[in-house]
Amino acid sequence: MGVKIVETSLRDGHQSLFATRMTTDEVISVAKELDDAGYYALEVWGGATFDACLRFLNEDPWERLRKVRAVCKKTKLQMLFRGQNILGYRHYSDDVVDMFCKKSIENGIDIIRVFDALNDIRNLEQAVKSTKKYGGECQIALSYTTSPIHTIEYYVNLAKEVEKLGADSLCIKDMAGVLTPEDAKKLIKALKKGTTLPIELHSHCTGGICEMTYKAAIEAGVDIIDTCLAPLCGGTAQPSTQAFNVAFKGTKYDPNLNVDALHRAEPLMEKIKTKYLANGLLNPKALSVNPNILTYQVPGGMLSNLMNQLKGQGAEDKYEEVLKEVPNVRKDLGYPPLVTPLSQMVGTQAVFNVITGERYKMVPNEIRDYLHGKYGKAPAPVNPEVQHKIIGDDEVITCRPADLLEPEFEALKEKYKDIAKCDEDVLSLALFEKVATEFLTKKYHPEPVEEVEEFNVILGGK
Repeated sequence: MGVKIVETSLRDGHQSLFATRMTTDEVISVAKELDDAGYYALEVWGGATFDACLRFLNEDPWERLRKVRAVCKKTKLQMLFRGQNILGYRHYSDDVVDMFCKKSIENGIDIIRVFDALNDIRNLEQAVKSTKKYGGECQIALSYTTSPIHTIEYYVNLAKEVEKLGADSLCIKDMAGVLTPEDAKKLIKALKKGTTLPIELHSHCTGGICEMTYKAAIEAGVDIIDTCLAPLCGGTAQPSTQAFNVAFKGTKYDPNLNVDALHRAEPLMEKIKTKYLANGLLNPKALSVNPNILTYQVPGGMLSNLMNQLKGQGAEDKYEEVLKEVPNVRKDLGYPPLVTPLSQMVGTQAVFNVITGERYKMVPNEIRDYLHGKYGKAPAPVNPEVQHKIIGDDEVITCRPADLLEPEFEALKEKYKDIAKCDEDVLSLALFEKVATEFLTKKYHPEPVEEVEEFNVILGGK
């Protein structure tokens, strides 16, 4: 059996390249051809798509999922789920996590890929339990990074815990594209010995080594790879689907995708790409290689965010200094993987440290919460001097953070009974209360259009 492929263009492809702005109509325009291509799964939902639908596109993310499901009859649909963070940026109560898994599956999702930014297994437990309870397939993704503690043994031990937790498969989530071919070979072989779970590899092309890494991983026995249809491949996204289909044709790794379907899909996706290049949302830089990430371990999306922050401060000349500060902040904080939301938090702190001229003089609230243990357990001990400077002698929680949260769902349902017409609406409000309130108010209670009386004016006389 050949390597299986998950197509990412309908989620991570456009999230990585042009800020998740693909509309539902654009997704649907190419979905049928992708459904015919013979993929293992299509990644179509989750990540930043939910927020972008509500915040920027004036679309209901649940309606998008239902529409994709109605078109895609042959292929499993997959989503990205941030563990106890779901699709938001804080920890949510267990009842909200449970209901979100339930409704995701009811509305069309087959595979829920669950990850935690800190690889804290405790933050994955509820999502795994709920996904399995409602008949979904649960994949746990381990956030890949490098540090003195992020060794092959570290990941193998995590994989064994994941298997005990009840996951159906395991994904190595290399969000920064820093996994080298040689390390991929060693890691995949070790994981194959340490667990019986199918293994998937997810990476990005930003550093210029991803294709070589995928080849090494495939030859080492990886079961599934994430790729992106050619118009949206490369750069900060995934490698080309078509390239891997051709490269391994006729070998034991042959993905056996339907070439005719891919040919039909490609011009449709090219049309979408052309639109976002023209309107400026797709910056050509996102399509290029940036070897800086291999030095600083900074994901492509984080690089662009740092540039925007510095531009807003009129401090673009500090870019290299900030890049050098990122690894220092990360070390101070116990080597958290640079993935949402930790990437944003570490990046912002690095900017503050450089701009103020004093390390940790200005600290975001999210960093304070992190040091209080509200995001989970840091992978390595935090620098005690930094911790004391920021939170003093405050108590640091050691329990699972969600254990401190009261149930939220029913209270939100009652609070928003006038604008929430279904459980899906309540979940939208739970994750993004402000933007969902505005969206649902407009959806269900549109402002009346002022009627203008028309007059027929007859020019001239008899």
